[in-house]
Amino acid sequence: MASILNRIGVDIGGTFTDVALNHSGGLATCKVLTNYAQPEQSILDGIQIAVDKAGISMAEIGQVIHGTTLVTNSLIERRGAKLVFITTEGFRDVIEMRSENRFEQYDLNLSLPKPMVPREDRLTLNERIGPNGEVLLALDPAEVDAMVQTVLAGDYEAVAIGLMHSYANDAHEVQMADALRAAAPDMSISISSVISPQMRELPRFNTVIANAYVQPQVADYLGRLVGRLRDRDVTAPVFMIHSGGGLISVESAAEQPVRLLESGPAGGAIFAADFARGHGLDSVLSFDMGGTTAKICLIEDGAPKTANTFEVARTYRFKKGSGMTVSTPVVEMVEIGAGGGSIASIDVLGRIQVGPRSAGSEPGPACYGRGGDEPTVTDANLLLGRLDPDDFAGGAIPLSGQASEEAVGAKLANILEISAADAAFGVTEMVDENMANAARVHTVENGRDIEHFTMIGFGGGAPLHACRLCEKLGIKELIIPPGAGVGSAIGFLKAPFSYEATRGLFQRLDHFDAASVNAALAELEEEATAFVNAGAKGADNTSRLTAFMRYSGQGWEIPVVLPNKTFVDGDAGEILAEFEAAYRTLFGRVIDGLGIEITNWSLVVASVLPETPPVVGITSGTPVTALRMRQFFDAALRKTVDAQEVDRAAMTAGQVVEGPAIIVESETTTIVTSGYRAIGQGDGSLRLIRKGEWN
Repeated sequence: MASILNRIGVDIGGTFTDVALNHSGGLATCKVLTNYAQPEQSILDGIQIAVDKAGISMAEIGQVIHGTTLVTNSLIERRGAKLVFITTEGFRDVIEMRSENRFEQYDLNLSLPKPMVPREDRLTLNERIGPNGEVLLALDPAEVDAMVQTVLAGDYEAVAIGLMHSYANDAHEVQMADALRAAAPDMSISISSVISPQMRELPRFNTVIANAYVQPQVADYLGRLVGRLRDRDVTAPVFMIHSGGGLISVESAAEQPVRLLESGPAGGAIFAADFARGHGLDSVLSFDMGGTTAKICLIEDGAPKTANTFEVARTYRFKKGSGMTVSTPVVEMVEIGAGGGSIASIDVLGRIQVGPRSAGSEPGPACYGRGGDEPTVTDANLLLGRLDPDDFAGGAIPLSGQASEEAVGAKLANILEISAADAAFGVTEMVDENMANAARVHTVENGRDIEHFTMIGFGGGAPLHACRLCEKLGIKELIIPPGAGVGSAIGFLKAPFSYEATRGLFQRLDHFDAASVNAALAELEEEATAFVNAGAKGADNTSRLTAFMRYSGQGWEIPVVLPNKTFVDGDAGEILAEFEAAYRTLFGRVIDGLGIEITNWSLVVASVLPETPPVVGITSGTPVTALRMRQFFDAALRKTVDAQEVDRAAMTAGQVVEGPAIIVESETTTIVTSGYRAIGQGDGSLRLIRKGEWN
């Protein structure tokens, strides 16, 4: 994979579409506004700009890697297919009953999210598979035929099939799906034993429903994209970045689009992890701030933290449990509505609030001059001197300070009877505090002390805010990598081909059955390897095996990494030791006298990537020559300060600029506050260090 020339990564965000082209002469990048009506047009426009910069033709592109928010947006906005859900008799209301969790304990008028499928579109079959795969009630072929006619009469676009315990025996789901395909070959059909073959019917049902709901739309979009690329002479294969941080073929993505839920943010985590390994950092806080959202992820030992469930479309802001839980491999992160386009407003108590609504790219912040009239974080940064109105996005988007002042004045300052500058400061402090709180909660939930982490900031907005976040969080060191403004797109180019196969197989550890485990793992390896070989045939692969385990009586499991090998019955003691070590790491103690259970297994197979070259950290050097002097508002000092403006290209290895400073480049701007200094590193990174830490 590393030998392929002219690889291009494309990340569609809520505001900007980012493009990164790796070619023989280096890296060509650009940002274009996202086209909501035709997102593939933004891709074509961005690719054209990138290839022009690189001096190559479209036909010379060797590989296209794409990430998109289409799946997440479709689920949030309920813009999917007309869907029918077929399940076991007695279980049609599982997705509406949800779990027993009351996510807002003191809200007497708590409103639960509406299920993705209305009750009248949830149909049942009189069948039953037991938890060990035994057929308790056979599926009647006559009932299958009747169900086919009911579905056809309903004029549905997609079908989701989720039967009880199908992870243990998929015969009834396959029987129903085959009958539907025979009657309606063009209908989109998803079965839970393929999409999410794991225990727990609620997340399994949610996952197959989500997959079926977006599948026709995603398949249509990907088909249009590939077709339009071909029309522009791009005949290279197209791959998608999945939410677990690896690459899959565009055909696999069209079949299982639920795996694309967090595809863009996953690329950012890969980008940060690569620099963490290069700089020898074991504890990193990845901070990705774009135009619509901010994403925070923990990276330890050079790898982002991952999970097997993800909650999408939350109805209560930041409230865990208020959304739709799906079972799909994801890079675990916290995502909040805090981006450059996030809209500021006054709440009923007269306080400034920011997000989650965003101006996006249409109409965009007021300063864009595209019809927006609401104040955003970008408008506030412009008024505080942190952005150059004549050099935003490399000069491609001129900014209007007057428009920003009018929006901030009309919607914030005049209402609060304060100056526009004070209102702008309130907006940036609020969004910074929201992000800092999210980072604190995320690290505490994972049992970590945030002060011992190094931050890696990227995305168009992160370099503007990262230094202030470090001040709030007590973090002494920050890295801004080269190409930070399009970090997720660059991360796509650093991703391996990978696939995570999962399977539900319940066992008590004191009755560990190695034969059944080995049989299940052989199926997982065959499934995962086939997906990886589709994109990286002949490449060396690596694997990671995880068992999800708990004490008997507990409601949830913890992931336990185990050696990927052929097990024997006597390995129960080794598995017990690994479980207790993982449990002690999370909770500080183990529980004696309780039985231990294994519920699900996960196997990740990934192509091996070249090692990241090590970077020798530089902590001092010679002062860089400034372009000019500018002013910006330093939040920690609560005043406007005189700052050196420095070209990012001048920050070569050993070049130093003392804060306050503004470091400018095409896709973003780095604000160095008065409490930090920035030092150029050998790999092109900026290393921002709190003054007084090193001489």
